Amino acid sequence: MKFGLRLPSFALGERTASLQEMGAYLRRAEDLGFESAMLIDHLLIAPPAYRVAWLEPISLLSALAGVTRTIRLGTLVLVLPFRDPVAFAKEWATLDQLSGGRSILGVGVGWNKEEFAALRIPIEERGRRMNEMLEAITALWAGDDVSYDGRYYRFEHLTIEPKPAQKPHPPIWIGGGTQPSEKIYGQGVDTIQPVLRRIAKYASTWVPHSSATAEMVAGDWANIRGYMVENGRNPDDMRRVYSNFVHILKPGEKPETAAAKFGVYSGMDLAYWQEFYLLGEAEAVAERIRGKIEALGGVDHLILNPLDWDPGSIEVLAERVLPLVVA
Repeated sequence: MKFGLRLPSFALGERTASLQEMGAYLRRAEDLGFESAMLIDHLLIAPPAYRVAWLEPISLLSALAGVTRTIRLGTLVLVLPFRDPVAFAKEWATLDQLSGGRSILGVGVGWNKEEFAALRIPIEERGRRMNEMLEAITALWAGDDVSYDGRYYRFEHLTIEPKPAQKPHPPIWIGGGTQPSEKIYGQGVDTIQPVLRRIAKYASTWVPHSSATAEMVAGDWANIRGYMVENGRNPDDMRRVYSNFVHILKPGEKPETAAAKFGVYSGMDLAYWQEFYLLGEAEAVAERIRGKIEALGGVDHLILNPLDWDPGSIEVLAERVLPLVVA
């Protein structure tokens, strides 16, 4: 199992972390053995889940490529329907080259109606647009003189240079599935199967929702495996990720003291943080992580999201939590 971080890339005005601070944090993460560093993608503030905006991920990943050495850099997840396939294929291929082949493309369809409206993209088209995007960009990365004729995207005889350093293209992670937060994320029962079919067809790694119950994940996983067989894929080739926000309390510290940390970015309340996020002392958090991994039937990557750029936060994870997870 590999350990990674999702970064607190909050856009906080003058309080936004500097590139120097981010670089020092990530080089310390490399020293501690963290394998990946991932970013969230939101164009606007997205209540009620979030109360701040986030830095633009491709720009930030390009900057981080220059201040890191070995850690893999990616998105968890990038809203692919927001992008144009030709321009995006060029942008991400450049990032993969600049990082020395260290990029991971984690994608999702998005859920915030205001963001789609701002970009003049009908939200009901997001799933079909995502499928076409995945087909178009992977074709552009893998070949020359590429043409594509989809419902939303069309081009003829295009060659993108540079190609990604990773061949035939960077790994594609796709997030999604059943979750208990339908009211927040606009998910309905009728939207789940198309998501699972997309994961089965295009993903190398599946990222279930961190709030999904064991029963939800088990049902989704059975469907994904079946859809992979329909697509001529071996279900055993699909990797899985568990990812979540995390804050470790000191011994005897009350959960209420975490409000200052979670309240910076989250629009939810303490009860929600305690139920769905990883909030507690090191031993309790490690136990919850082990339980989640067991419920998922094992994972290939564990990716945790501390709430600030203090290297002490990741030192606590590396020294007091992760050893208990793998014990």
